[in-house]
Formats: sequence, structure tokens, C-alpha cells
Amino acid sequence: MGTSGDYPPFSDWKAERPSGFSVALVEAFATEHGLEPTWVRFRWPELVGDFRAGRFELAASGITVRPERSVLGRYTVPVVRNGAVLLLRRPSWAPPPARASSRADLGQALAELGALDQPALRVAVNRGGHLERVARSLFHQAQVLAIPDNAAVREALATGQVDAALSNTLEGPRWAEGLEGIEQLGPLTRDVVALYVRPDQPELAARLDAWLMAQEQSGELGRLRARYLGPGAAGTTARPVEALLAATAERLALMPLVAAAKQRAGTPVEDSTQEARVRESFRALVREAAAALNVVPPPDEALDAFTQAQMNAAKAVQRRVPLDAGGPVFSLEQELRPAVARVSAKMAALVVRLPAGLEPATVSEQARDWLGASGLEAAEVERLARTLAALRPGPPTP
Repeated sequence: MGTSGDYPPFSDWKAERPSGFSVALVEAFATEHGLEPTWVRFRWPELVGDFRAGRFELAASGITVRPERSVLGRYTVPVVRNGAVLLLRRPSWAPPPARASSRADLGQALAELGALDQPALRVAVNRGGHLERVARSLFHQAQVLAIPDNAAVREALATGQVDAALSNTLEGPRWAEGLEGIEQLGPLTRDVVALYVRPDQPELAARLDAWLMAQEQSGELGRLRARYLGPGAAGTTARPVEALLAATAERLALMPLVAAAKQRAGTPVEDSTQEARVRESFRALVREAAAALNVVPPPDEALDAFTQAQMNAAKAVQRRVPLDAGGPVFSLEQELRPAVARVSAKMAALVVRLPAGLEPATVSEQARDWLGASGLEAAEVERLARTLAALRPGPPTP
């Protein structure tokens, strides 16, 4: 098991063994399944390299779901949600702050951030992690200082080496304790945290998914959140509908990479043959998952409608990707389609766990929340929600 040890309250390694929310979660799973975890420490810039080198089967350290990581591994169902926040000691040259009531509004927060994005602003962030990518996407003129030790990021803010530090809604309040003149701007993103499993460990990932959903259902996952993360982590994440929407968002986040790969190869966005394969594959995955749980799968018509809505949304995102958008380069056949297939397999296992009698209005509200940052239009989100709500179990088999 890999953990960073420098990211409280998720992972803290100051004693003989690591501690924190992510560590406690994995150790509870291990205890229940008769396993003895061996912890390996990683540095954020080396996380993916260590993962590919096989230093650990599972990484648990408050790891944010990101498309580049989805290509190389398999995320579990979500364990918590958070968002990036800027901790700012406002420089004398900066404009006055916005009204406090508007600073948590995403649009207002981003507008204020734009006014602060000047060459004189110094922003510290943890190198190699999700927040470095967020910082570089938000700041185009400011000085972004990427520091390899996460604890040193807070220290840079405390000692005045920088004007601001990028943290998140769970870590940020702890960093701000004891510091004078600190403002919090945001949240600036909507992020999902999950456990990160090697792609050649599908059975481990599936067992973790099932266990996490059981823990959510029993309330134990909520108690762990409250104990380690505080009130900022309130709200469930590992229920079937929420997890299915999170998987949808994860799948859609891969689509800009898919679009770039198709652009390089000169292939069209539309591929009817591939779509037919995806529909048939998803039916088979759902039937297999239903048989394992001894439940009745939804009718094929409902599954096909859900799959088609997923593919239509994916194509809509792909068509909005500009030519030569840049970014990481992945192989469509060797890396991206296997990654999408892993997400689809996770979705199939979630479909057969959906409760009966889903309320379309409730599902639509949840979809707007979970897919709000996916680049979809409101009508596209509504179509996804409608087909998800229609995934009711089929009639009993005689």
C-alpha cells in the first residue's frame, strides 16, 4: 500500500506507521479481509512512476481523480469530495476582497482570482499533485512555486516566502490555523477523492468498491470522515447513484485525451462499429455482474439507452476539444480505450446495485451536482440522468 505521509488529514507519517483518513480506511478493509498491509511511502512527483514500477498494489493518500491517472490505474468508488482553495495573504498592490458572501461562489471566486493573477503574486503548491495542475490552469501570469514537500508549502506561506498557497477545503482550514491575515478564496474546483488501484488488480478494486458501498450504507464511512476530516467532508459518496455519476464524470474527463488521439490519427469522432461493440460489451458486463449478485439486470433496452447517452455525451465533449489543444499524449488503442473499459466495468457493477424506484427529479439534481464540471450542456446532463433513472431491475426470471 502506497501513501505520501505528507498530506494530513488524509495521510500523515511522523510516527512508526502512517495515520490519517486514507490509511484508516485501507487498514479497516485489510482487517476485515484478513490482510496485513505493508505501507510504502511515495513522493507526489513519483506517484505514477512508482505505480507503474509495481512498488504497491494500491495508493491511498487523498488522491484526486484525474484523467491522466485514470489512464494508468483504476479508481474505486469515491470516498470523499473536496475542492481547491487559495489561502491568500493579500499583497498591498492587490485589489480589495470581494464581499464575503460571494467568495464561495465559483464564478465570483474565479473573477477575483483573475484580478490577482499578476506577475508580482507568488503562489506555492505541492509539486506533482493534482493541485499543481489546478494552479497552472488558474494562474497564467503569477509565479507558481511547486514545492516537493507538501508540509513545506504551508511553511512557505507562514514565513512570508509566498503570498498564497493552494490547498483544498479539508486541508486549508488546518493550514490557516495560527496564521494572521489569511483569506480563503474558493472552492475553485469540484474534486473527487478515491483509492487508486493498479490496473492489473481488478478483483482487488471490485472488492474495495463493494466494501466501501457497504461501509457507506452502514454509516461507518461517514463516521470515519467525521473523525478524520471534520464537517467539511459531510455528505455521502459511495452509494450506487453517486458512484455511477462519479464514474460518468471520470469517463467524460478522458474524452479530451481521446479526442486528441483521434485528431493525431486523423480518425473521426463518430465510429458506429465501435459504438455497437460498446453497447454489446456493456450488456454482457451487466449480465455478469447481476449473476454474481443473483439479481435481475435491467432490460437491454434500458441498458442500451443508458450506454447511448454516455456515448453521445462523450462525443459532444470530444467535438468541443480544439485542434492541437496540447496536453499529455496517449495511445487510443493501447491506453485510452482500456482505461474507458475499466470505467465501464465499474459502471456495470454499479448498475446492478441501483435501488428500485429511482426518482427522476432526484437523479437529475444529483447529476447536475456531480457532472457540473464535465463540460456538458444542461440538456446533455438531463439526458444522462433520465436514462440512469430508467435503469430499473427487469422482471424476475421464472
